[in-house]
Amino acid sequence: MKKQTKKGAAASLDERRIQQVFQALAAAPRRAILQHLAASGLTAGEISSRFDMAKPSVSQHLTILETAGLISREKRGQFVHYALVRDTLDKVLSGFLEEIGAAGSEALPAAKTKPARPVGTANAKPRKVAEIETENAEAETGEAKAKPAPAQMSMF
Repeated sequence: MKKQTKKGAAASLDERRIQQVFQALAAAPRRAILQHLAASGLTAGEISSRFDMAKPSVSQHLTILETAGLISREKRGQFVHYALVRDTLDKVLSGFLEEIGAAGSEALPAAKTKPARPVGTANAKPRKVAEIETENAEAETGEAKAKPAPAQMSMF
């Protein structure tokens, strides 16, 4: 078995940290926690009050984010305060962009990127404003006109 050099061990630690960051970002509740913490630091109770889940579940998400180095915690009296660690997020994401060759002039500025469509709407046709307004009016009045049955699709 080969011995790892200090440089190899450091690269391994960096790779592990990067893996932890992407695993932490994979869950929607953890991304939402990061969004809340981007505005300001919050206590564990304030964070859990913003979610419809059990406090132990929120605590587990916070632990994962802290292990990945995306948030920091500080105990003040009887409360634990959490804050976003922007440097870790910036470093990992910019490093990833460089790795795939999308950094520098090739990278799209954040303001020009299109917002992602919700899951399940990748092939959906854009809806007209009139259709949406009609549905809203029907919902308010409680009167809905009969919708045609969807066409049957064949796999062949």
